[in-house]
Amino acid sequence: MAKRRVKKRTQPAPSNNGAMDRSPKSMVIRIGAGEVGSSVSQLVKDVRHVMEPGTAARLKERRANKLRDYTTMASPLGVTHLLLFSRSESGNTNLRLARTPRGPTLHFRVEQYALCKDVLKAQRRPHSGGFEFQTAPLLVMNNFITPEAAVEAVVKNGVDGVVKPGPPPKHLEKLVTEMFQGLFPPISPQTTPLTSIRRVLLMNREPPTKEENGTYTINLRHYAITTKVMGLPKSIRRLNAAEKLKGNNKKRSALPNLGKLDDVADYLLGPDAGGYTSASETEIDSDAEVEVLATSARKILSKRDRAAAPERPDGHKSASRGGKGKVEKRAVKLVELGPRMKLRLTKVEEEICGGKVLWHEYVNKSATEVKKMNTTWEKRKREKEERRRVQKENIERKRKEKGGKNGKEGENEEDEDEEDYDMDDDVWDEDGEGDEDEEMEDGHGAGG
Repeated sequence: MAKRRVKKRTQPAPSNNGAMDRSPKSMVIRIGAGEVGSSVSQLVKDVRHVMEPGTAARLKERRANKLRDYTTMASPLGVTHLLLFSRSESGNTNLRLARTPRGPTLHFRVEQYALCKDVLKAQRRPHSGGFEFQTAPLLVMNNFITPEAAVEAVVKNGVDGVVKPGPPPKHLEKLVTEMFQGLFPPISPQTTPLTSIRRVLLMNREPPTKEENGTYTINLRHYAITTKVMGLPKSIRRLNAAEKLKGNNKKRSALPNLGKLDDVADYLLGPDAGGYTSASETEIDSDAEVEVLATSARKILSKRDRAAAPERPDGHKSASRGGKGKVEKRAVKLVELGPRMKLRLTKVEEEICGGKVLWHEYVNKSATEVKKMNTTWEKRKREKEERRRVQKENIERKRKEKGGKNGKEGENEEDEDEEDYDMDDDVWDEDGEGDEDEEMEDGHGAGG
């Protein structure tokens, strides 16, 4: 039998021994679809651009979609994080950052935001998108962990033990840091090439004040990294740019006008050239300079030149020549792409958009209330495990009664029953006693 032909040019190459890609993937979702408004819908699109390439950039939501629809499909698609935008009845824009499949969930209130189009409109020379979105951005986080000197424990006033809200405890601050770090693949300084880092996502936490000691506010900015060669005067850089624009009639204004000069030296050394006349025009702050290995083109050798080429130590002959990279200094500049967001952490939950409240901004619980809440959740967890055990025993008993003849049928029914039971169990928690506990938790908060 003839061997099946595989198109090598169109078929993707197999990955490393079939290993699954474990880089983080995300979904940016509008909860309520058309009900959130046009501005929030555009903000969702802008955040998807920030999360590229590891996100569903063309995701289409429907009004009928529920949160369970996305959490069910997250595992088969390899989605690790969900970013859920919604708008409350009072008009506040909220963001929930959840990690699948077991949580936790961070609740943020979007206090202020600016869209990408607004940021670009305010710039004199806006940056046009290129290949920046083919690689993940570099995440820079500042001031996410509160210094020991600024940490103030929960303050009690009076005999009744009235509790004032305080900053999140250390373990929750570390949790918030790890959640944002997990949104993007890790970067190794030894192996990651500098040319692959084309964007920066800057997240800065505002330091807590005495008036608002319990707040956790994060400012988010998104920049593109642009570089230019240093060590050359402005006039030579313009000539170099003119060579690249050769034949482009639309950008004639960028070309230097040499028609009134007798020699090119008059352009390079003249007082109006901006060349070697002033060192301040060519020198910038040394902190903004980096050394990179510049790439250069290689020339493909013909058959005759390839045959005459000397052999390499490995016994093969080179098929090309040239292209040896050289180290050059480049000036780094950040150009803002947008969007901007100011996020205020309001609540941390243990599971995906549910479960025990680990921290609440507005209210805190006393030690007695926290102990009572933990007892309630442990009791509910034991009851849930007991129901699962009883159901599993019933399935095994039914399969034995049917005998080995319908063994496969029994296995299929077992999977279906378990799936139905899990769904019914979660619905029971949400529609029944679970709502009362969640309302109780939202009203009293959780202890730090």
